[in-house]
Amino acid sequence: MNTVLEGLNEGLRACLRSSEQVYLLGEDLLDPYGGAFKVTRGLSTEFPARVLGTPVSEAGIVGAGIGMALRGLRPIVEIMFGDFLMLAGDQLLNHASKFRWMSNDQVRVPLVVRTPMGGRRGYGPTHSQSLEKHFLGMPGLRTVAINTLTSPGDLLQHAVLEDDDPVLLVEHKLLYPQKWGVDGGEFELSLSEGSYPASRLRIRSAPQASLTIAAYGYMAELAKQALLELAYEHEIFAELFVPTQLSPFLEQAWLASVSGTKRLLTVEESGLDLGWGAECVARMQEALGADLRARRVAAMQLPVPAAGELEQAVLPQVEGIVAAALSLMQ
Repeated sequence: MNTVLEGLNEGLRACLRSSEQVYLLGEDLLDPYGGAFKVTRGLSTEFPARVLGTPVSEAGIVGAGIGMALRGLRPIVEIMFGDFLMLAGDQLLNHASKFRWMSNDQVRVPLVVRTPMGGRRGYGPTHSQSLEKHFLGMPGLRTVAINTLTSPGDLLQHAVLEDDDPVLLVEHKLLYPQKWGVDGGEFELSLSEGSYPASRLRIRSAPQASLTIAAYGYMAELAKQALLELAYEHEIFAELFVPTQLSPFLEQAWLASVSGTKRLLTVEESGLDLGWGAECVARMQEALGADLRARRVAAMQLPVPAAGELEQAVLPQVEGIVAAALSLMQ
């Protein structure tokens, strides 16, 4: 199995090879540097005319990508750190996501914006945030999060080559060195239908799950550890639900898991207040009514510290997920 970084690199290469309409642009992408996290390494050497280095202007980069998409190209824009995505917020909110509707469907904007998110590397308050919750629910924008349970390259290729509307692709930094795929050992995996499938993971041969833990991105890695601890230390068997598409909300995929357990624990690295977990709990409460019991685990409402010990304290950890699950099961 390849790493997530290798899968993304191969996916980008496949997109560039598949269509001359695909362009890749962003800061410091060109070889020998190959991007801040090396996802684009080797691509400018193979496709020198279609991998474009840009000035440091996130609004300008995304604006250029929107213009290229309107002219029939399929651009991929890399924002070096997700923290800087806010500088392109106006381009996404008032331009890319709206032009189809403002033009009465006469134009489409097949733009993919890729960006690393998240902390746990000691990068400090302005390079460690998980800001994707601020883009969820934006009409006309699809938000997708990479994980290790589905092929990152396939996900990327679908977004670039087949989705005719703008996609924000969130890549947690700590996922890059992780292997993707389930090798058929301790876990059993099932996927929902659709272009951006949700995963359901449970311990092989375990009794029926009595709890759904929902997480995306790197939080799914911590939730996998919590799944094992709950089973082997506390004899509580849970199912891990991992969506790739965060918005628009795919209710049926959620109901396939949560309706069977009636207990939902959401886990996210963004701050707790007004977040992804709150929306998920609300939607499931509306669908399932008073039978549902739910809790949320998320980061503290603080800037992410640079000091390792303080960063660990602010961001969710496995022990917090386990504690919340035990509380929910009482």
